[in-house]
Amino acid sequence: MEVAGLRLVLDHASVHRKSWSLAANGVFSPGIHLVSGDVGSGKSTLALMMAGLYAPESGAARREEISRTMLSFQFPEFHVTGLSVAEECASWNLSPENAIDQAGIDISPETPALALSRGELKRLHVSCVLSRDYDLLLLDEPFSSLDCPGKEQVCRQISRRSKGITVIFTHEQSIFPAIDYIWEISEGTLIGCGAMPGALTHWQHAPPLVKRLVGAGRIPDSITPEGLREAACRTRG
Repeated sequence: MEVAGLRLVLDHASVHRKSWSLAANGVFSPGIHLVSGDVGSGKSTLALMMAGLYAPESGAARREEISRTMLSFQFPEFHVTGLSVAEECASWNLSPENAIDQAGIDISPETPALALSRGELKRLHVSCVLSRDYDLLLLDEPFSSLDCPGKEQVCRQISRRSKGITVIFTHEQSIFPAIDYIWEISEGTLIGCGAMPGALTHWQHAPPLVKRLVGAGRIPDSITPEGLREAACRTRG
């Protein structure tokens, strides 16, 4: 059951350093949100702020009616607590067979967790994360270290989330899950582009293919691979 009033409010939250700053103002409601931006723009700092692990120097980041929060970092080895794959899955209260199957990788439960390639470990970690319910799920670069099949697998898993607030922070330009809202960080400011599909007309960091489709009047209903193919095959917008 969706929690009434579930939202994350960034109330003029800001961070300032000598040569860099970040200002964020907006409301994140239930659904899947994409936050895009260049490397070094502040996506990870914003994720930490939303999780309550980094306090803004001014303003506030309020988690309203949010009791279960998860922040998944870019590098999966940061999260490993078990020596073997089986122990790591057990730490999430999951059977290794189910977690491995959901991750779509061919490994043994007895394999040492840190003997996996980073891509394999990333897929296993994301599979474990997405097996649990959270009011607020923050995914910092969930597609890093993954090849195209791995990205597609993770996108399918994310797209199946129907509860809570999911926020994806990435500079990915090719493969995306079913996104409901788009945000971007530009020149140190978080900008809300709006809800899909209208957000695509305001998205400055949109991938080249999305920009071409929007410019041709063929605005995709979604930015999943299927949604982009459907828009590209239209005879008109």
